[in-house]
Amino acid sequence: QVQLVESGGGLVQAGGSLRVSCAASGSIFSIKAMGWYRQGSGNERDLVATITSGGSTNYADSVKGRFTISRDNAKNTVYLQMNSLKPEDTAVYYCNADVVLFSSPWSSRLYWGKGTLVTVSS
Repeated sequence: QVQLVESGGGLVQAGGSLRVSCAASGSIFSIKAMGWYRQGSGNERDLVATITSGGSTNYADSVKGRFTISRDNAKNTVYLQMNSLKPEDTAVYYCNADVVLFSSPWSSRLYWGKGTLVTVSS
């Protein structure tokens, strides 16, 4: 019923910038929080940043001051601007969204995208 599609990943040199996007589509009544997580090789999936529908944000300590999360509620899209990238930022980046469906407006459900690979070369 809901799909999240990430885009914008790729290869970038250390110190460079990249912006990834995630668009949600389907029978969406509204979206509460949206977020970005990442999973490096052999590691667990870790929180990168989250943003509420009102725009409040939260960041992992490792990305504070370098990454910025934002969203366009009209487009059901969340963005992650990544600056001053480091090799240790290399990972598959996943977005998620806490979605309220038209079919069940009294509850929400968490959906995940399939991920986009970000590779930072040294």
